[in-house]
Amino acid sequence: MRCRVGKADLFASLVVFLVALPLCVGIAVASGVPAELGLVTGIVGGLVAGLLPGSSLQVSGPAAGLTVLVHEAVRHYGVEALGVLVLGAGLLQLGLGALRLGRWFRAVSMAVVQGMLAGIGLVLVATQVYALGDAAAPASGLGKLGGLVALPGRADPVALSVGAATLAVLLLWPRWRRGARLVPAPLVAVALASVVTGVFGLEVRRVEVQGLVDAVRLPQAADFGRLTEVGVIGTVVAFALIASAESLFSAAAVDRLHAGRRTDYDRELMAQGAGNAVCGVLGALPMTAVIVRSAANVQAGARTKASRVLHGVWLLVFTVVLPGMLGLIPVAALAALLVHAGCRLVPVREVRKLWRGHRGEVVVLGVTAVAIVVGNLFEGVLVGLALAVAKTAWDISHVHVEIEDRGEAGIVVRVLGHATFLRLPKLLDELEVLPRDRKVRLELGGLRHVDHACATALEGWAVARGQALTATSSSTS
Repeated sequence: MRCRVGKADLFASLVVFLVALPLCVGIAVASGVPAELGLVTGIVGGLVAGLLPGSSLQVSGPAAGLTVLVHEAVRHYGVEALGVLVLGAGLLQLGLGALRLGRWFRAVSMAVVQGMLAGIGLVLVATQVYALGDAAAPASGLGKLGGLVALPGRADPVALSVGAATLAVLLLWPRWRRGARLVPAPLVAVALASVVTGVFGLEVRRVEVQGLVDAVRLPQAADFGRLTEVGVIGTVVAFALIASAESLFSAAAVDRLHAGRRTDYDRELMAQGAGNAVCGVLGALPMTAVIVRSAANVQAGARTKASRVLHGVWLLVFTVVLPGMLGLIPVAALAALLVHAGCRLVPVREVRKLWRGHRGEVVVLGVTAVAIVVGNLFEGVLVGLALAVAKTAWDISHVHVEIEDRGEAGIVVRVLGHATFLRLPKLLDELEVLPRDRKVRLELGGLRHVDHACATALEGWAVARGQALTATSSSTS
């Protein structure tokens, strides 16, 4: 596929490269894998997913949103199994795209997606706060939160100072708009931390450099046998679904940022799947489309997909030519970068808007986030989806009872709307107050739907009243 490279795309690719470089390294370190694997995923995101059809301007690479899940997978199954997990997820994404299911990801409740991101952000922040002070984090989400009380006594004050200074740069640098347009805040913050700690010889933990050849590990035959384990299968499905949802929601957001060609969701899903399959073969991190890098690409003036392909080229050049520079980066600086990213995953503004008009959605969002913090990502998302479905069922289950007293002719009761078990108590309460010494005619013609529970209850009510009811009904199920 030919990509014409104009000046705008060339400049945009350099901007995206500068944004992606520290994030790729930071996400890899936070995920518990060699830093080089984060760069490999960024390279594949540019050279593989970037060349394939789908979205023209969004950028793919390792994402903070998958950091928690990857870290848990590496802790349970080992870094050796990461390749086959990511490969399986990529193949599943390819299958979903081939079945043209990409567009259906947009049907997922936004409250669940935002709750998922909020939960990930909270866990990410709770984890990386420990890394700010070069301290070990507890394994569980609740343990991380509870351990924050004792953290000041365990943290290295030098590392904590470096992390705090990095956070300050991340917050203050964007205020200088002209400078922020030329050099992204993440690069400035990490570069300054590396220079200061190097010049003053500060003893802080730094990124361990293994070398690209040693870091990359191709899946072995024994690794594929693990795909029969229930836990591994669940992790593969979680990788695929969460990466797909994040990528396609990112595509929808990027489409709103420019007036160019719209995203083909099924092709984009297949492009993400192909990229993850290649990442799996190389034993690297899973990739998704990332809104931060994609927005930087659009704002830098990108016109075609050449910019996202070139950003992968620059990452490859850096990885081959200057890999030793990774060893100069303090871990505390990368932790600050991810604390900042984690805070941005918590949708504070969206919660405020939802609270004013859709408080039920806020409940779904909050429960999803809490379930992820207390349990794990996969279980939290399942809880959120179940709650969203229950909320939708409740919202559409509206039953209205009209009572008309016709004197000696009796009482006519009309039931309108959707009669489901969720509204059964309300329906029975209104029927029970009817006088027992009067003839009652029950009309069900206004019901659009009546489930088995309601139908059985209505029949039981008629038998209990000891009278035959004349009922006209619409289609029921």
